[in-house]
Amino acid sequence: MTEGTVGFFHDRKGYGFIERNDTDDDDDVFFHMEDVSGPDLEEGEEVRFDIGQSEKGPRAENLERV
Repeated sequence: MTEGTVGFFHDRKGYGFIERNDTDDDDDVFFHMEDVSGPDLEEGEEVRFDIGQSEKGPRAENLERV
């Protein structure tokens, strides 16, 4: 699993992007709250996840709070 920090979250639309801890690239990973149990994630929150592929690029899978 990869770890990262929620860098952006749009609370009304329920999606955001995670900044990965294991790379300096600007390749943030998309996530949607439908894939996360519990309350909405907040910007700055630490998370752990697998990286899958969607039509638009990398997407977080098996997302959990650290």
